[in-house]
Amino acid sequence: MIRKYKGRVVVPGDVTADALVTHAGFNTLASLKTAGSFLNPKGVIQDMNNPELYKKLMPGKALCLPETIGSTTGGMVLYCASVMGVGPACMLFSKKADTLAVAGAVLTANWSDHPIVLVDDLGEDFLKEVREGERIHVKEDGTVLVESEDTFDAAPAAET
Repeated sequence: MIRKYKGRVVVPGDVTADALVTHAGFNTLASLKTAGSFLNPKGVIQDMNNPELYKKLMPGKALCLPETIGSTTGGMVLYCASVMGVGPACMLFSKKADTLAVAGAVLTANWSDHPIVLVDDLGEDFLKEVREGERIHVKEDGTVLVESEDTFDAAPAAET
């Protein structure tokens, strides 16, 4: 089954990635910082205050979240993670994205080989219904298709 959502395009792109989901605010610095270094070189999420994401890998995932929280360094942390190849493929917000997350995604789109597609305002239903590991297809126009795991090996499904 494929579920369809429509959001506001902040940083456009056409990307497919597996969902990594949190219902709490995503603290960019706490998630990607490692003791003794600026960023975790493998992209393992280190924020112990977010049990949904703690110790999970972020590189290349579709990060599904309500909002980002924390430090004003958030945008630069996203950019640095992207440059290192450990950033998410996209960030999909149920709410409106904050300016720091937007700044990080815009920086990566313009100055990195690993841009972060950003779509926000997808709505509360999106975050209630998306599950970790589901395949996410993001279209240039802000359409987000969520493919249930049971359809991964089936023939390509038509958009609903």
